[in-house]
Amino acid sequence: MLPAMILNQFLDIAIQAALSAGRLQRSRFATDFTVAHKGAKDLVTELDTASEALIVGMLLDRFPDHGILAEEGSYPDGDGLHRWIIDPIDGTTNFAHGFPWFCSSIALEREGQLQAGVIYNPINDELFYATAGGGAFLNGRRIMVSQRSPLTASLLGTGFPYDCATHPENNFDAFIRFQKAARGIRRAGAAALDLAYLAAGRLDGFWEVKLKPWDVAAGSLLVQEAGGTVSAFDGSHYQMCNHRILASNGLIHQEMIELLAQGGPP
Repeated sequence: MLPAMILNQFLDIAIQAALSAGRLQRSRFATDFTVAHKGAKDLVTELDTASEALIVGMLLDRFPDHGILAEEGSYPDGDGLHRWIIDPIDGTTNFAHGFPWFCSSIALEREGQLQAGVIYNPINDELFYATAGGGAFLNGRRIMVSQRSPLTASLLGTGFPYDCATHPENNFDAFIRFQKAARGIRRAGAAALDLAYLAAGRLDGFWEVKLKPWDVAAGSLLVQEAGGTVSAFDGSHYQMCNHRILASNGLIHQEMIELLAQGGPP
């Protein structure tokens, strides 16, 4: 684990980058901007690319040897030790429709281990951040996962992949089972914010399929540093290359594993 002083230097620049991107997004929210299609339902706006350029530029200006993995562009691998994982706007569909639920997500990985994560919701001015071993925070206040259980008393978050209308792995069956078993489910359209809300105790569990590393990197660190549990669907160790993520306050994790198993292998 990196020394706290060095970690905080990384965290500080990530926070500055997220806040700068957020100011840009807030200034252009619900205005006219260009929207293009990466797929039938997968959108990208000019603010996605502008926000990514701003974030990447700030990070590489400070850490020119670091690698970058980001949603919208391709970048050099860097020194092979440090990699920033960036989603400039998680919730692009929301942003494009003027629905005020989106964020920037920035995480730092060193030798395959997450070290720092930042998620910023510019509409609510909520800054979530965490460092490995240093805890999770919201606007400077320490946050922890909820203590709610069992599953019947829990509020969950999830989402659906862009190809859910055409691909059999679409999360529909699991959604129905969880809707019957839990107190409720929220599907707001930004996985990074779902994970941040789980870390803050506002949600009790989260699962989703077909997510990318930039969707979950910062959020998964937040959940773990807030005392929660992150795993694969079967409870095994979670790796970001596994597109199926299960996260919870820990108290309902086994119940969620068992319910997901009822659907059988994908």
